[in-house]
Amino acid sequence: MPDILLFLCGVYNLALLAFHAAFWQLFRWHKQLRKLKYYNRAIVSILNLRLMYVFGVFAALCFGFPEELLSTSLGRFLLGSMAVFWLGRLIEQLIFLRVNVRLVHVLTALLFLGTVLHVLPLVLSALVWTR
Repeated sequence: MPDILLFLCGVYNLALLAFHAAFWQLFRWHKQLRKLKYYNRAIVSILNLRLMYVFGVFAALCFGFPEELLSTSLGRFLLGSMAVFWLGRLIEQLIFLRVNVRLVHVLTALLFLGTVLHVLPLVLSALVWTR
């Protein structure tokens, strides 16, 4: 079961990578970012590209190293760090994007799902190890 959840975590991270790759088109960044100073435009673009890299690494870890993520202290630390990343992103969503818009609510639910997806393999593997 934890292996299946890790596969789903990998899919989740790839989906977020694809979503972030679409930001330039979805949010019309070619027009919207022009309104910012050149350094803010660069910072937003660079941060988004780095996030895409992180999501790719998260996915690669989940797909390529499921056993290590579940059975080693380093793996559990990495998986826990991914869970904290998604929990932090959820909290930041609630703080900085306080609007009553359906798509924002959907994104909030998806961020909650990401947190739960990354916590469950840790919890399940801990239950197996304590038996």
